[in-house]
Amino acid sequence: MSVALEVQKAIRARLVASSVITDDVPPGSILDRNQRPAPTPSIIIGEAQAVDDGESIARRRTRVWHTIHVWKKEPSLAGANEIAGNIRQVIQWKRPDLGAGLHCIDCFVSGIRTVRDPDGETSHAIVTVEALVLEVPQ
Repeated sequence: MSVALEVQKAIRARLVASSVITDDVPPGSILDRNQRPAPTPSIIIGEAQAVDDGESIARRRTRVWHTIHVWKKEPSLAGANEIAGNIRQVIQWKRPDLGAGLHCIDCFVSGIRTVRDPDGETSHAIVTVEALVLEVPQ
């Protein structure tokens, strides 16, 4: 079982189920893909890293970082910032259910960065989600 994949699935499920998000970004534009151009606006679930938390020799705790990319054609960074802020709100409402065998100890947005795309027409927000997951016996 991939802890990072289970966190990714939970993040996407939370985003597509939230009207706070889907009022700005249609569920069909909340994607896991590595292709551009992205639809506008869109949320692309990007890169992940999973690292043993080192808490004990049982090695049952994993810290996962997921990068979420927000893309929007606009003359400013306002829309991308708004969507990123909404992602933060939705992720931090409550810890996600990761299914049997995994318990999410903590899940939060640890960073948001907005940048202008070199195309001169698109704003881009990079949201980092951090989760601490415990593998539990079934």
